[in-house]
Amino acid sequence: MIINEKKIGAVILAAGKGTRLGCVDCPKVMLEIGGRPIVSYTIDTLLAMGFKKEDVAAVVGFRKEKVEEYFGDKVTYAHQTEQEGTAHAANVGMQALLAEIEQVLVLGGDDSAFYTAETLFDFINKHIEAGVVLSLLTAEVENPGNLGRVVRHDDGRVEVIEKEYVTEEQKKIKEISTGTFCFDRVWFEKMYKTMPKLRKLGEYGLPTSVAIARDNNLPHQFIKMANPSEWFGVNTPEELKEANERKVTGNS
Repeated sequence: MIINEKKIGAVILAAGKGTRLGCVDCPKVMLEIGGRPIVSYTIDTLLAMGFKKEDVAAVVGFRKEKVEEYFGDKVTYAHQTEQEGTAHAANVGMQALLAEIEQVLVLGGDDSAFYTAETLFDFINKHIEAGVVLSLLTAEVENPGNLGRVVRHDDGRVEVIEKEYVTEEQKKIKEISTGTFCFDRVWFEKMYKTMPKLRKLGEYGLPTSVAIARDNNLPHQFIKMANPSEWFGVNTPEELKEANERKVTGNS
């Protein structure tokens, strides 16, 4: 698969501050695991897949100069001046991509360090082959904890429930949203203009796009990861330590 022939772009969400990790002087994605910034693994994987600088937009915000100084001209940068949620960040990133890009892979810069090229190739291929407006990568994990859930109803409907809205019964579900999406760019940019904010957060969240696609009877799909351990969110000091140990030992 030649990425450029598929007119695929990638947006990496890398603007977060990392409050729970006590970040003061650097963005969360620049914390190190295995002696390198978390997001460096994601960027290297994308470049190894054949993405060019013009195909990859890193959305930066808090202490953005730290990211830009480290990666230089490896990627394109998009500046999120206000933290208005993941969908807002994705939209900011898309505006920095070339006009000919038709499909966009959106990844979190803090949870995609262990993704393999094979997993991302498979995800992109399935998205393009299905001809859907969005594809969401999901993972079945043993201890989902305080994460959003993928709820599959008996009538075939599938919902993504943000962690702030998960009920006690839904907490028993082990399938989670990785937050990794593929979008039809034209659809996303049009849809985003009318996207409502999440009530409890007051920001624009990517899971809302799933509800909008469903409510408008537009084709979308959920793809469960073959190896769920490739998704690893770094949100706490304990998770940062575990991610570092995995990289140091090569257990990635």
